[in-house]
Amino acid sequence: MKKMTLYLILLFLFLLPVHSFADMAEGDMIVTLGENLTQQQKADLLEEMNAPSSVQVITVSNAEEHKYLGKYISSALIGTRALSSSAITMAAKGDGVSVKTKNITWVTDEMYVNALITAGVKDAKVYITAPSPVSGTAALTGIIKAYEISADKTIPEDVKQAANEEMVKTAKLGDSIGKENAAALIAKIKEEIAKDKPKNDAELRQIIEQAAKELNVKLTEQQIQSLMDLFNKLKDLNIDWNQVGDQLNKAKDRISKFLHSEEGQSFLDKLKEFFISLIDAIKALFS
Repeated sequence: MKKMTLYLILLFLFLLPVHSFADMAEGDMIVTLGENLTQQQKADLLEEMNAPSSVQVITVSNAEEHKYLGKYISSALIGTRALSSSAITMAAKGDGVSVKTKNITWVTDEMYVNALITAGVKDAKVYITAPSPVSGTAALTGIIKAYEISADKTIPEDVKQAANEEMVKTAKLGDSIGKENAAALIAKIKEEIAKDKPKNDAELRQIIEQAAKELNVKLTEQQIQSLMDLFNKLKDLNIDWNQVGDQLNKAKDRISKFLHSEEGQSFLDKLKEFFISLIDAIKALFS
């Protein structure tokens, strides 16, 4: 009798409709929280993210952060506590990847977008935050982990490593040539590779140097070699470069639409007014 009861229970469980993360729809959210956050910090960040009470929460450990970043930055920069957190919301098909950050000091929104596109993330809205200012390098680990669950897709380990390396190298390059320039340069190089994959080092170097020239960026030989090492690694991985190019175009379209929108024009008008008032103030000093 007991065996028959057990069989009936198991049969009932198997017949229940199973909800998987692959069924996630537009607007559904997954949250990642650093395991060393206090309960109060977790509650505050969930409120900041506007996370629903039923949101799926994934914990990210400091060990995982060291696993994906240890080869590229010092252990001291990674630290001993996992604090960076994120919310990833499924976007409509064709929306592309967008990122917004708070309390992130070293990695820019555009750097995250570039690295996430390399990892194969698409059509997602990402919010990255921490209870206090942090470099932001560790956040990528949680985002990719959440995306794998939300999209029911396993991202190869070598691609994850490459995405983290790209993010760190872009941030380091940004210390020399400016963060915006660094992110734009990486995106431009990837865009060109997506159009026509280089056959050898000479063609890759030409793409890098031409991209730098178009952006009016001066690179040292060491920086060029570092970029060649990175992109040689990327082009040899199983990366869908058509998707990379498509997602980069989506990201560019979003920036373009903002600049031509009412909100964007208002921003540009305010910026213009600021510079006019600044010039008038400087003139007043010498009059």
